[in-house]
Amino acid sequence: MRKNEPHPLVQVEHYERYVGAEVVERILEKARPLQDLRVAHVNSTYYGGGVAELLSPLTLLMNSVGMATEWRAIQGPPDFFNITKKMHNALQGADIHLTPMKATIYEDVVYENAVRNRLDHDRVVIHDPQPLPIVRHSRKRGPWIWRCHVDLSRPDPALWAYLKPFVEQYDAAVLSIPEYERELSVPQLFFMPAIDPFSIKNREMNDAEMDERLAHHHIPTDLPLVVQISRFDRWKDPEGVVAAWRLARKQMPCTLVLLGNMAADDPEGQDVYSEVMRHSDERLIILSREDTALVNALQRRAAVVVQKSLREGFGLTVAEAMWKGTPVIGGNVGGIRHQIQDGHNGFLVDSEEQCAGRIVQLLKSPKLRHQMGQHAHETVRRRFLMTRYLEQYLDLFNAFEARYHLRPLPHLST
Repeated sequence: MRKNEPHPLVQVEHYERYVGAEVVERILEKARPLQDLRVAHVNSTYYGGGVAELLSPLTLLMNSVGMATEWRAIQGPPDFFNITKKMHNALQGADIHLTPMKATIYEDVVYENAVRNRLDHDRVVIHDPQPLPIVRHSRKRGPWIWRCHVDLSRPDPALWAYLKPFVEQYDAAVLSIPEYERELSVPQLFFMPAIDPFSIKNREMNDAEMDERLAHHHIPTDLPLVVQISRFDRWKDPEGVVAAWRLARKQMPCTLVLLGNMAADDPEGQDVYSEVMRHSDERLIILSREDTALVNALQRRAAVVVQKSLREGFGLTVAEAMWKGTPVIGGNVGGIRHQIQDGHNGFLVDSEEQCAGRIVQLLKSPKLRHQMGQHAHETVRRRFLMTRYLEQYLDLFNAFEARYHLRPLPHLST
């Protein structure tokens, strides 16, 4: 940290208390050959959703180890984001009717963003389908990487056939877990996301701070809290969470809190929020707020956190709650399965009835909640902190040769 710096940033060295001095030194050693490397990350929004949650600390950490790292977000009209939201859904298995007109709008808006953004960096990382075709319109001065955060296990075949030629113009594709691997002509690597323990959302809070946030938003604490924190998105299955809670409360009185937001690149969010609001009552609290301290307080104060997703590329909110020592009941899908070891550090469920049963089981047993919470925190400490994610990018950046072909990377798929 620079002396007399007015606004100190989190440095890799600050993670030593969590990951140990050996890991910190290894990361700094890997960063030395990359000093002054110019890096750009490009996605579709600066706030809302997991990609923005990742890029905020990641880009700062990359700068802290000596890489000149920028973060760009593309712009577009509502038509563009309506199309890309449908693409997002279709990559996760929904249907899509991608007409020539829609494809033209998609590609034209991405081209406009290519003109606005001079991406002549040494390494460029493009996130998800929204800015994907930008590679066709940019002069590559170094390797380009496509980082896909969604569940690619069952993409719509026609959409994937359309997007695949864009993907194959990149020098590597990074997916979250091996189950999402596709047949591609470029190398595929697997980086599971990670959390920043120093953020407002994840840092320690005392009881008074938690009480203040909950009281500010009129959240009662006289009964145990069951909490789901997600974007208002049908893949997060808020209706299923409500149904499971209604079954559980017949045996164990409790309050359900659904806290979410509407990402700037997700035009369906308001519709989902309006649909869920129909269920609101004094024991079912539905909030759309941009309040990361409230997220932190709820995840810490909850007896149970639920993430009953139907599809989930990873699910950062799972790792966030686990870090706080709170047991999580997660949908048995995608990246959640790589975080929760069923029965050890949380529960995996396939139905509303299973979810309700696990809620009741946890509410009835403070000892089980405590044990699972301890295991959950340790899992995140070992596997899902931002230092591991940064190190994987350092390994990838170092692996590119002068002509930016990849050397073998067997150690990156961790």
